[in-house]
Amino acid sequence: MFLVSKRLIGKTVIAGALMAALGTGTALAQSYPNKTITLVAPYAVGGDSDFSGRNLSVVASKLIGQSVIVTNIVGASGTIGSQRVRTAAPDGYTLLVSRGGSQAITPALDSSTPYKWNDFTFISLLDFNPVVCVVKPDAPYKTMKDLIEAIRTNPGKLNYATAGPGTTQHLAVEVILSQIGLPSTAAMMIPYKGGGEATTALLGGQVQFICNNLTTMVGQIKGGAMRALVTSTPSRLKDFPDVPTAREMGVSNLEQVMGWSGLYGPPGLPAEVVTKWQAVLRDVAKDPNWSRGNDTVGAIPAIRSPQDTEKFAKEQFDLYSKLGAQLNLKK
Repeated sequence: MFLVSKRLIGKTVIAGALMAALGTGTALAQSYPNKTITLVAPYAVGGDSDFSGRNLSVVASKLIGQSVIVTNIVGASGTIGSQRVRTAAPDGYTLLVSRGGSQAITPALDSSTPYKWNDFTFISLLDFNPVVCVVKPDAPYKTMKDLIEAIRTNPGKLNYATAGPGTTQHLAVEVILSQIGLPSTAAMMIPYKGGGEATTALLGGQVQFICNNLTTMVGQIKGGAMRALVTSTPSRLKDFPDVPTAREMGVSNLEQVMGWSGLYGPPGLPAEVVTKWQAVLRDVAKDPNWSRGNDTVGAIPAIRSPQDTEKFAKEQFDLYSKLGAQLNLKK
């Protein structure tokens, strides 16, 4: 009799737990969100993750019915902010503005990275960012070929700014140096906390050039504060028809390097939260204010499904793993 009762009790407990779990999921779907959502940008204010997060937050706040705010948690090539989200509660209230540098390049090149490329819940891509190499307008380098020749004849004398080792800005230059047959030491990398700070360093004359995402520099290029020498896009940019492509300048491998932003959550994020954000992002994609924000900085809209986002992230990780091995950048 005791054994039968124990079985019945066990079944009752299991059934009750299942109903509770189902009820929790239903309640979450109905109540999320009921407080402010924080988007962690893992690079400094003024950089690409900061822009993508703020461009999204303005529109998403209206669509999702709660405030969506951006907080910048910077350092270690974006890994500090990324790790903060990876270890956050999987409740949908702390999300990550992922970047190619912190989510694909760094895990591919640095074995000490505290997370893997897929240690997150994939929600969506947000935008793509072409890479453009620029100098100050009074620099003696009028073309990309001029800059390459200066690096070749003055090895180790020219500095370039990055948002840290293993970032898009770093790898872009490494790819160029490799293709023209020069070692990494031919140009000296100076790391900063984000793409915005790296751009400011060029404007202040602390470095001679930078290969950065267009989103961070579009205003300065249009305003004449920077001279663009080359773009990583296969064809010339609509807004910058005078800027030659990497292929035209003999550095076609630069086409492989591209900045991008996405929206990730901590591992174990409930499907209801992902579904909610997918619905919101479908409306974001149609919002003229979000589109104008992207146009302002030359970003290319790229909202995708979670499955396509994960596929793209894996392709990026594999690409940079291969490049890292070829360029001897892995550690």
